[in-house]
Amino acid sequence: MSAGVLVVAESRQGELREVSRELLSLGAELAGAGGTGLSVAVLGPDGDRFAPALQAAGVSEVLTVSTPTEHFEAHVWERAVEGLIESEDPALILCGHTIDSLGFAPALAARLGLGFASDITSASWPDGGAGGVRVHRGAYGEKLSAELSFEGKPRTLLTVRPGIFPPAEPNGASAPVRAVEVDLSGAARTEHLEFVEAASSGVDITKAEFLLSIGRGVEDKDNIPRFQELADRLGATLSSSRPLVDAGWMDSSRQVGQSGKTVKPRLYLAMGISGAVQHLAGMRSADTIIAVNSDPEAPIFGVAHYGAVADMFEVADGLEDALE
Repeated sequence: MSAGVLVVAESRQGELREVSRELLSLGAELAGAGGTGLSVAVLGPDGDRFAPALQAAGVSEVLTVSTPTEHFEAHVWERAVEGLIESEDPALILCGHTIDSLGFAPALAARLGLGFASDITSASWPDGGAGGVRVHRGAYGEKLSAELSFEGKPRTLLTVRPGIFPPAEPNGASAPVRAVEVDLSGAARTEHLEFVEAASSGVDITKAEFLLSIGRGVEDKDNIPRFQELADRLGATLSSSRPLVDAGWMDSSRQVGQSGKTVKPRLYLAMGISGAVQHLAGMRSADTIIAVNSDPEAPIFGVAHYGAVADMFEVADGLEDALE
């Protein structure tokens, strides 16, 4: 495959967003499988200042496109990425599945007739890229995982779910930095007024090092405070699977899974969670997974590093006794 992979990096308020380095990790994997190059583009008035942070393994070139302002403008970014496609002829364009990319990526893909999939959770180039890219994403309200391919499409644009791939670390390489001239004069302009932070519950399970996660096995809402107390004593953050959120027992900010948050803690203790594919997609990257379930056939044991076929309440009793 002659054309390469193009990653579109994002920044906000002068900081490179974490999803940019996650895209580089996936991009390097795909470029290696396809035997092609990996370029990363930064859009902004002084994008080259982010070049050192984007010098990661596999990156062959850092591209910059100068825009009128550092703030995101959907029409400006759409035209800028279109110009990059015209100039660089990539086979695959990777963007984060973020509020910014959703402002331009679907419209650009539709207008140019690109292969397109949003919120993907995995991607591969089988057979050395000869068969085209294949991706997985949630379907039917995240109840299924769909595999998509794009036969007949020479170019594909994907938006990638944040938190799925490990962020690529700068390695001190010296990939060349090149400015790409794109005519942005015809793009509609908007005016950035201010940033307004979204209301927060005060809990961010994506940053937790240790998660104690509970599922249907908790049986009753009145049992949840016991596991909250246990989590506190263990130094863990309490999280849950989707059924508890759907029942109104847990806040959505604590939901792990394809329709919730993707987490990568050092330790994930799953108690009473069977491990549907949607849940596994959100936590299988944890460093260590310990599963407790009374069903020996529970899918959670397929990804767990350690498991106990046991009643979660009996295990909680043992942990509480050990903490006395």
